[in-house]
Amino acid sequence: MDSDQQPASIPAATVIVFRRSPDGGAPQILMITRHRAMTFAGGMAVFPGGRVDPADYDLAASLDCAFDAEEVAHRIAAVRETLEETGLVVGITQCPSASEAAAARKLLLEGGALAPVLEAMGWTLDLDAIIPFARWHPKNERLPRIFDTRFYLADLGTGAVDLEIDATENTHLFWTGAADALTAAEHGEIALIFPTRRNLERLAEFASFEDARAQAEAVPVKTITPWIAERDGENWLMIDDDAGYPITGEPLTSVARG
Repeated sequence: MDSDQQPASIPAATVIVFRRSPDGGAPQILMITRHRAMTFAGGMAVFPGGRVDPADYDLAASLDCAFDAEEVAHRIAAVRETLEETGLVVGITQCPSASEAAAARKLLLEGGALAPVLEAMGWTLDLDAIIPFARWHPKNERLPRIFDTRFYLADLGTGAVDLEIDATENTHLFWTGAADALTAAEHGEIALIFPTRRNLERLAEFASFEDARAQAEAVPVKTITPWIAERDGENWLMIDDDAGYPITGEPLTSVARG
């Protein structure tokens, strides 16, 4: 397929939700196992997230923010998708109880848009709490869909929260250290697509959410578009070496790309 025949990219937002480890060790992050029937990343362990909806853009247009409407819409999508997929509330000024979060999620699943939920619950957005971390935009005609995905960080602190799976798209929710997730992948316990593996390797370097936030703020977000390069007669999938990632390539034979 020629480059001008590739499907239009789908704007999406993904959230890496941190919590403090119950045993005082490395911070934990929330991951989801996608339903095997899903077209994109079926059966893979990923971070919560999804496409940016028209209602997200509508809400963004109504807000007075310091950053552009496209960025605002992506952060709104990050808040909405996290609530929809996991039952967690991030990016909100208030600190809702578990019952309030459950009520908000019910409203969201019924209506599909975040704005009515915010109005009904009396909540206000705190989009500064949704921290830009990365942006991945593969360009490969063999992929069933091409997502232009912005990755964000969010912090739950103690992590004393209730989780509930969205069984329509996902089959499992779990907290894990980034290094533990990589070990589980090496043992075949979970499966990872290329961007998730690279992000976990980056996340494994942080001893706290504050460390992750500091690096995210110090390293400008650039759009990552992987490419294929030859190394010692073998094809590798590569990314830029100045985007904050400790490992920038993987043999193409071992790559899972969704």
